[in-house]
Amino acid sequence: MDVDPSERFLVSGSADPEMRVFRIRQSVEEGEDWSKWDVLKLFGEIPRQSKERVATIRFNRNGSLVACQVAGKTAYIYRVLDETEAIRKAKRRMHRKKEKASAKSMIAEGNGSVIDPLPASDLQNPAVIVTDVFKLLQVLRASKKICSISFSPSNPPRGCLATLSLSLNNNTLETYSVDSEKVSKIYSIEMHGHRSDIRNVSLNSEDNLLMSTSHNAVKIWNPSTGDCLRTIESGYGLCSAFVGNRFALVGTKSGTLEIIDIASGSLTEVIEAHAGSIRSIIPIPDEDGTAGARGFVTGSADHDVKFWEYQQVQKSANDSKQLTVTNMRTLKMTEDVLAVSISPQGKHIAVALLDCNVKVYHMDTLKHFLNLYGHKLPVLCMDISSDGALIVTGSADKNLKIWGMDFGDCHRSIFAHSDSVMDVKFVYRTHYIFSVGKDRTVKYWDADKFELLLTLEGHHAEVWCLTISSRGDFIVTGSHDRSIRRWDRTEEQLFIEEEKEKRLEETFEADLDNDIEYRYGQKDDAPEEGSVGVPGRKTKETVTAADAIMDALDTAEEELKRLNQHKLEEQNNGRAAKFQPNVIMQGQSPSDYVLNVVSSIRPNDLEQALLALPFSDALKLMSYLKEWSMVPSKVELVCRVCLVLLQTHHNQLTTTPAARSVLTELKDILYSRVKECKDTIGFNLAAMDHIKELLAMRSDAPFRDAKTKLMEIRQELSKRSDRPDGNERRKKKKKKASGES
Repeated sequence: MDVDPSERFLVSGSADPEMRVFRIRQSVEEGEDWSKWDVLKLFGEIPRQSKERVATIRFNRNGSLVACQVAGKTAYIYRVLDETEAIRKAKRRMHRKKEKASAKSMIAEGNGSVIDPLPASDLQNPAVIVTDVFKLLQVLRASKKICSISFSPSNPPRGCLATLSLSLNNNTLETYSVDSEKVSKIYSIEMHGHRSDIRNVSLNSEDNLLMSTSHNAVKIWNPSTGDCLRTIESGYGLCSAFVGNRFALVGTKSGTLEIIDIASGSLTEVIEAHAGSIRSIIPIPDEDGTAGARGFVTGSADHDVKFWEYQQVQKSANDSKQLTVTNMRTLKMTEDVLAVSISPQGKHIAVALLDCNVKVYHMDTLKHFLNLYGHKLPVLCMDISSDGALIVTGSADKNLKIWGMDFGDCHRSIFAHSDSVMDVKFVYRTHYIFSVGKDRTVKYWDADKFELLLTLEGHHAEVWCLTISSRGDFIVTGSHDRSIRRWDRTEEQLFIEEEKEKRLEETFEADLDNDIEYRYGQKDDAPEEGSVGVPGRKTKETVTAADAIMDALDTAEEELKRLNQHKLEEQNNGRAAKFQPNVIMQGQSPSDYVLNVVSSIRPNDLEQALLALPFSDALKLMSYLKEWSMVPSKVELVCRVCLVLLQTHHNQLTTTPAARSVLTELKDILYSRVKECKDTIGFNLAAMDHIKELLAMRSDAPFRDAKTKLMEIRQELSKRSDRPDGNERRKKKKKKASGES
């Protein structure tokens, strides 16, 4: 729904075949009796041409246009007429209606029937209806499904009523000019972003070029400015890597290896590298840890890990040298290869397999070194620290595992994300880790202390990949929401305790419904239609209420101990000092004090507050219920508290000897007290019905209007029976109509 800028109309739309228009009450006269329901008054309904549901409704800047976007490729643009134009249109409508009525009357005269003419007041001052104000101007049909629409807030160009922008589901933006004759496209933004989700991102060694892959294109970006430098058509790229600053490698889902010339933005060669999809491309580093020109390694779903070397080939004397690659070695595996990682000094290579294990080999001899097992689901990503001491693995079982590279022992297993971990990377020369997952978050970890440092939220869908700059000053992530986000490191200090408190508060606010609710009791059925169920969510208010009950119980218990001690002193000594009551209780008895605290809790929060009480406090609270049930106005509250506590702590209450006496007393008292209340309410209802009948018998006021109405109907019927029939009646009506005109 949307409201026009002058706040005259509110327009709403849903899956109904029409839009509803409401008039907004502008002001209220002094002394006038009105409620909030009088602010909106239904003006009328606008029938829609499309059967699809309404997704967005937007007014333009001055309120002269309203656009209705449906859940498809269509947007309907309506013209909103001002009062003068609306009255003029209403008069034209009534004039056409009069002409149609006169034509029908002429036809009726020939048939011998009579049609009543339109009243003169309707012709002079016609009532404005919704179709007189809202007029369909244009229908805009886009090439793809529309996600959202917006009118431009600036003034439209000359000769144009408004400028409308569309966001399409293929990640493009289109802007249209709207005038009274047509809707025409002015411009569109098509080339910057990817048309589908980003599956891989990688930075070059100097951090001044960023490459991203998707299902049909590779894009080269400037990570500092966000400008798209090159767009190269390719296959479905799952992994990529830079070769210097001139060439790039892309591994595709079909198993081909694509070599891209970045300078010319062209695909120079496509190599049939594997029979299955290529999941990893990892450059082989030099012995000093820098990215060298020794070659690279690819891992594929065809069970092969292949080692490649770079070669430069010059096809002719006039052509420049082009990069090509040659397969030198192949490591055969028993399962699909999901991820490959190489230690920074090039000593070891780690291969993650579909059987949930990670195998580590010596790089030079390809002899088996370590076997890392412990994940319950396949390992999707991994990385080795820059000092070669640690390896971290991320799995579809939502866990991160940190292993030692010396003996292959698992240092720690961390439940990292609420969904699969999709990528993980070490920050260069540190043991800090960044991980991303399908839960839309980016997380920052300390692998030495095994602590979560930061949680970064911003993506609107699964995060597939990330890459980290060589200095660790920024990271780049790619997501299923088709966006690439850059996260910069700031100079602000990070306090881990504060971050822990924030996460605890967020976890508390997003409390799961099955945490402690109805642990022992049976869940209620869903409420009937039109009724409201008991809220089943723990909030700050319910926890505060539970704390208040526990504090009141503790205070009352201390007061009772002091009272008993004072009585003992009086008995032993004969005379004792005057008893000083607790100031907090405000002169109330312990039972009354606890009763007032429980009564002050909102009814909606009472059940959740009682659920949060431990069993010891619940037992204390039940000991007061017998005394409270003697107060007639608190019987309903006592029954409700007793029922919730019984449902929650039923198993413990039935096995605790101290609770049996309390339950037995309540069983005898509560039934009789509830029956008394029920009898009182029934007696009062019967008395009110009796008084109502007495009032109806003594007064005939409700029937006076009915008698008057009956007399009027009888007089009208008698007049109709006395009227002359045939031609005389038609002549009289014709004379009357000519006299009014």
